[in-house]
Amino acid sequence: MKKSVFSFLAAGAVIVSLAPQTRAMELDPRVPQILEDGGCPRCNLSLATLRGMTLEGADFHRANLREVDLKEAVMPRSNFERSDFRRTEAERADFSASDFAGASMRAVDLEKSNLNSSIFRDADLRDADLNAAVMTGSTFEGADLRNVTLIRAIAQNTSFKSAKLDNANLERMDLLNSVFQGSRMRNVKLDRAQAVNADFSGADLSGARLVSTNLSGANLTNVDFDGALLRRTRLKGADLTGASNLDPSRIIDACGDENTKLPDGITLEPCSY
Repeated sequence: MKKSVFSFLAAGAVIVSLAPQTRAMELDPRVPQILEDGGCPRCNLSLATLRGMTLEGADFHRANLREVDLKEAVMPRSNFERSDFRRTEAERADFSASDFAGASMRAVDLEKSNLNSSIFRDADLRDADLNAAVMTGSTFEGADLRNVTLIRAIAQNTSFKSAKLDNANLERMDLLNSVFQGSRMRNVKLDRAQAVNADFSGADLSGARLVSTNLSGANLTNVDFDGALLRRTRLKGADLTGASNLDPSRIIDACGDENTKLPDGITLEPCSY
């Protein structure tokens, strides 16, 4: 009985925590049971209203959470492995240290969410909104991030190894020490991104925009730059050994230093700042 009462109180606490304009919103009637059970693996929760729900260490593996309202949910250290998150609304949610491996997340809205230390290995995040999300220490290895928007997101020490990022918008991202080794990044936008010491070795950056991008100390060995634009790109200490298809006419006001390693035929002015 005590456990049941606690569950209903917890559900009530969720409602109280909502913003004034949403307090009247009725949560899904299954919320108390979900709280009591610590999740709902393999459940069909499509279109449910779970806004603001707080549940640490929840288990939703293989659950159908398609088009669910999870705005401002607090669910750190949870299991969403192979779940269906397509078109789910989860702005400002806390999913830190959670597992989304193999999840179907096309067009999910995770704007301003906390995804630090989370796993998105082999997840489908095509067309997702991750603007201003924080994902330091997370892994997106093998994930499909085509057409994703990550403007102003923070992804320090994050792995995008072998991910697909064609047409993704990574403008103004903080990518300190992040890894894009072997990733496909055709027509990606990296304008004003801070990618200091990032590893892009073997990546396909065909058609990429690198305008005012800071690639100081970056590993750019064997990168394909076919059609890429490097304008005011900062390359101090960067290693471009084996980089291919660099067009000198598309390297405009980029700069390096005595530690920058360049392929034959490419020269840079020294950075003045």
